[in-house]
Amino acid sequence: MPTLAVELNGDGVHSIGVPDRFTTTTPFSIELANQDRATHVHLRPDDDLDRAVSIGAVNHYVEAEGTKRIHVSTAAVEKPVRGKLKVVTGYGSNTQYVEVQVDPPMETGPDEVVVDERLSKPPERTPPPPRSQQVLNALDRAIQRGGTPALIGVFLAVGLGLAVAFAVDSALVFVAVGVVLAVTLAVVLLAM
Repeated sequence: MPTLAVELNGDGVHSIGVPDRFTTTTPFSIELANQDRATHVHLRPDDDLDRAVSIGAVNHYVEAEGTKRIHVSTAAVEKPVRGKLKVVTGYGSNTQYVEVQVDPPMETGPDEVVVDERLSKPPERTPPPPRSQQVLNALDRAIQRGGTPALIGVFLAVGLGLAVAFAVDSALVFVAVGVVLAVTLAVVLLAM
């Protein structure tokens, strides 16, 4: 949204800084940027400009070092409308004028939506990599993220578990060690 910037109290008490002119084709906002103590501002379009713009309230209070935005709606115009916006502070002690021009909106074509034929087809997706490549990618990510000590711990646990299973030579120990190792390996790979 276009913005008409107004600086208040920048060069002294009740001073007003405005541009010489402002042009728009759409509704706009007036930004009152106060550089010092709190102040009251009065905004008033002249008769010519009043035909094209509408400001809800004309009196505004702007807090110390605060900013206030005022929405200004515009009427649909067929030819440019030019007028002056009066900006007053200090209960009339200081006044500035901005020349505002409201131009007709730009010509637009009919509301047509052009659909590319490529949109009618679903996007092509690359197939997921094979399981062995996924494991290698997970190991690579783990090493890149500093997970080398965890991987070494997992391999040591696997070796120790297998050594215990062979030493005890029991099928139940083999199954228990296998389950624990599989769960541990799966958790480590999923966490990375």
